Amino acid sequence: MSRRSSDSRITGRPARAGRVIGWIFIWLLLLLLTGWGIMAILYSNLPASLRPWAAGAFGAIALLLPLLLRPRRRGVIASLCLFALLVAWWITIPPSNTREWQPDVAVLPRATVAGEKVTIHNIRNCDYRSETDYTCHYYDQTFDLAKLKSVDLFLIYWGSPYIAHTMLSFGFEGQGQVCFSIETRKEKGEEYSAVKGFFKQYELTYIVADERDVVRLRTNYRKEDVYLYRLKAEPELVRKVFLDYLREVNRIYDQAQWYNALISNCTTNIRGHTAPYARNAKFDLRIIVNGFLDEMMYERGTLDTSLPFAELKERSYINARAQRADKASDFSRRIREGLPGMER
Repeated sequence: MSRRSSDSRITGRPARAGRVIGWIFIWLLLLLLTGWGIMAILYSNLPASLRPWAAGAFGAIALLLPLLLRPRRRGVIASLCLFALLVAWWITIPPSNTREWQPDVAVLPRATVAGEKVTIHNIRNCDYRSETDYTCHYYDQTFDLAKLKSVDLFLIYWGSPYIAHTMLSFGFEGQGQVCFSIETRKEKGEEYSAVKGFFKQYELTYIVADERDVVRLRTNYRKEDVYLYRLKAEPELVRKVFLDYLREVNRIYDQAQWYNALISNCTTNIRGHTAPYARNAKFDLRIIVNGFLDEMMYERGTLDTSLPFAELKERSYINARAQRADKASDFSRRIREGLPGMER
């Protein structure tokens, strides 16, 4: 055997290994994209009887093209083009504000701003007899922006310690609290599914509510674990974030938007409202795995740091307070009394 042929054989091995690794990566990508496409079709607005057939046909064609067409790269390109066409169709599926909604999300809030005066219409205050048995009431209230003094974070755990629901509540001196809960707008008979939340199954809604509604629902009826923190923020920042919330409330009132469990949910949207104005708004994985959001905010100095974090969290647990306060007219005051950062 000549030395040249031996050298070429040795140098050829890394090249072949590189091609094998490259094709493994391409097939993994194709499998991932095809899987997403199948799910998107299964949860689409196509007729229910047609969805399994369309999803199966898409999956088969997308994976057969790279095997049947030659050269193989042509089949990969054809499969990617098919996926691009699916995405282009999926993007065109429109959200709607006119469906048969569940009663608690049937009425959308809106706001009008006149100088320093802000009137919020359709603030929700449901009267609960149980989690599923309630009567919804709505009222309008005018707030004076000059009296906006605080913003608080509710962190609510319903199961896993890794994922939580978040709500922001804005406090007005002498005018009470107004709480914002970013949620899915479910239709009658519809249940929440984390998987469906990725595939345009729910419209987005901003519930603007009395704390005796959205907080008491979770502490007194759902028996979820609720923590309440005062956020340290400059008054001008609080004002900007509050007005940004109201702009989104009006935008949804005028034009429906989709909820997305990854990029448009209760926590990512809070970041969307605060990031343009906050100095320390860099991305952190705990914004997605938001059960640790309070820990992240503590590290950034946004929460009260006079106590160790573990003690702060323990003292910020409000379920017993809320259950004692129940329907009291001073519910918001009673759940805050003596909490870290809210002593006065």
